[in-house]
Amino acid sequence: MSLACGIPLLECVYCLACARWAWKRCLHSAGHDSETWGLASADEFAPVPRLCRYILANYEDDLENPRFPPPGGYRMNARQVLAQKTYKDTGGHVPPYLVYLDHDHSDIVLAVRGLNLAKESDFAVLLDNRLGKRKFDGGYVHNGLLKAAGWVLDRECDLLKELLDKYPNYALTFAGHSLGSGVAAMLAMLVVLNRGKLGIENKKRIRCYAIAPARCMSLNLAVRYADVINSVVLQDDFLPRTATPLEDIFKSLFCLPCLLCLRCMRDTCIPEYVKLRDPRRLYAPGRLYHIVERKVCRWGRHPPVVRTGVPVDGRFEHIVLSCNATSDHALIWIEREAQRAFGLMLEKEPIMEIPPKQRMERQQTLAREHSAEHKAALRRAVTLAVPDAYSPSDYGTFDENLSSSTEGSPSSSGTRHRMSWDELIEKLFEKDEAGHMVLRKAASSDES
Repeated sequence: MSLACGIPLLECVYCLACARWAWKRCLHSAGHDSETWGLASADEFAPVPRLCRYILANYEDDLENPRFPPPGGYRMNARQVLAQKTYKDTGGHVPPYLVYLDHDHSDIVLAVRGLNLAKESDFAVLLDNRLGKRKFDGGYVHNGLLKAAGWVLDRECDLLKELLDKYPNYALTFAGHSLGSGVAAMLAMLVVLNRGKLGIENKKRIRCYAIAPARCMSLNLAVRYADVINSVVLQDDFLPRTATPLEDIFKSLFCLPCLLCLRCMRDTCIPEYVKLRDPRRLYAPGRLYHIVERKVCRWGRHPPVVRTGVPVDGRFEHIVLSCNATSDHALIWIEREAQRAFGLMLEKEPIMEIPPKQRMERQQTLAREHSAEHKAALRRAVTLAVPDAYSPSDYGTFDENLSSSTEGSPSSSGTRHRMSWDELIEKLFEKDEAGHMVLRKAASSDES
């Protein structure tokens, strides 16, 4: 009798929890995620539209005769594309990518395309992970994306080193969209940790732009590498907000209602601080740029505004109930809105008309502001008890004069040993009977 009386009570609690979750989701808009962030400047946002076009170029077979050019074209010199790899070239280990020597912007760009729904190999990279499977540099990362990044570096290391030696004033930029954004972020981490192998003395030469980023690294790493990695999110994009691992979503495709019910109860009952203290939970990497172009209860698109910040809590944690959640993930739309936003920035602050000396001073001021914001985010991560988070004085990520010869040795502050380039390749790859390098099977979770 008592059990029968308790069933209606449980049903009421469940219904109230679902109603509370639905109410919070209906009132939550994408603008709330970044409402406390500052506005991005034209100088720092300028590379985004250009890199979006370089990523789109991976979809073309012949850049001199493009079939699907964005408005205004790709604005690339096809002769400066030094390498362009297709699925046939990569063997499905990584999505197609290209290496572009951009003389106009003194940049060496490696751009990786996004997920191809028709390719099983892309899903194999995506699904090669589970919660807490791969430890790396004091945190957790997506196992399949790290392997894909290692495969790319093994093939392109000599080319990148040759270009960096030939053009010492050029930056090395990794860019990617969707699945490729995770590969680009992993590439940036690997090169930062082993920059001596590429002859890079100053870490400022390395940067990464993750367009519509996948959640690929733990919170301590996402904040720590915010001075190198930049993530760009268009309005309601679902991928940076999908806290449930993507491999679980695809595996649960035929039981999606059950998964949503469990997510509903979990989001309602688990406090925010508990999520922050889970070291295995993955997040969108680095500094975030949020393009906001729509407002609540208003029709149509408004002039886009770009906000930026290095948040620790509230880092795109809630899915937005929007009919644009998937369309905002499309690279063609991101490129278009990013170009519009950049054009509006130039109207307000025409950087091309500023004298070179004053422009350099503004860039230096912006760099100091970003550095201060980054250090504040690191201290806040320590305050919120984020696992394996360190204050800026506890490790050498801000020491730009650090000798590359110490990259593979333990630092004086007591941080853990960082693998050398050869050790990393040895862990990720092995030789087959014919002497070719092939990926090893998934490593155990205690490897770091």
